[in-house]
Amino acid sequence: MNNWTQRWDDRYSNEEFAYGEEPNNYFKEQIEKLNPGSILFPAEGEGRNAVFAAKLGWKVAAFDISAEGKNKALKLAEVNNVSIDYQVGELESLHYQPEQFDAIALIYAHFPAEIKSSIHKTLDKYLRKNGIIIFEAFSKKHLEYLAINDKVGGPKDIESLFSVEEIQSDFSNYEIIQLEEKEIELNEGLFHNGKGSVIRFIGKKK
Repeated sequence: MNNWTQRWDDRYSNEEFAYGEEPNNYFKEQIEKLNPGSILFPAEGEGRNAVFAAKLGWKVAAFDISAEGKNKALKLAEVNNVSIDYQVGELESLHYQPEQFDAIALIYAHFPAEIKSSIHKTLDKYLRKNGIIIFEAFSKKHLEYLAINDKVGGPKDIESLFSVEEIQSDFSNYEIIQLEEKEIELNEGLFHNGKGSVIRFIGKKK
């Protein structure tokens, strides 16, 4: 098992939910505007956003490299009387279909720097025309916030963080409904607490 997988398994193996059981605020606000369809959650961890979408009537697929994350997500789904299709593994091994999804939610989906753009481009193939991407993750400016308060969480290397320009480049075939860098206050479980800087993006595939 590589260190990356081990790190997330360790984080998710505790009884308590690392980022809480409630959905991310921005995701919640955006998903409630859409009519339910099929949605994919990359790097979904312990399932808080996937379970919330399932409760709204979405057909939910999710994946992560952490088996511990999956275990927690399935428990959370059971408690909430919903089902989610949760797979463990790297994206290229998971056999999603072209244009399978109506929406993709990238919520703090910080993939290793060297593959993050290629993952975005692969995910694009699985989204149908006029499908929606909901994205929130830490911006490159976030390092300044981490230096003041490491309880806010997030990657500590600038290459794993995002810029507006990177999102424009990775999702160049999208109508931009919203794209901004913003300071927000996070209060999510054990590992996202305090002020941070994020990129928020809503895109509609052309």
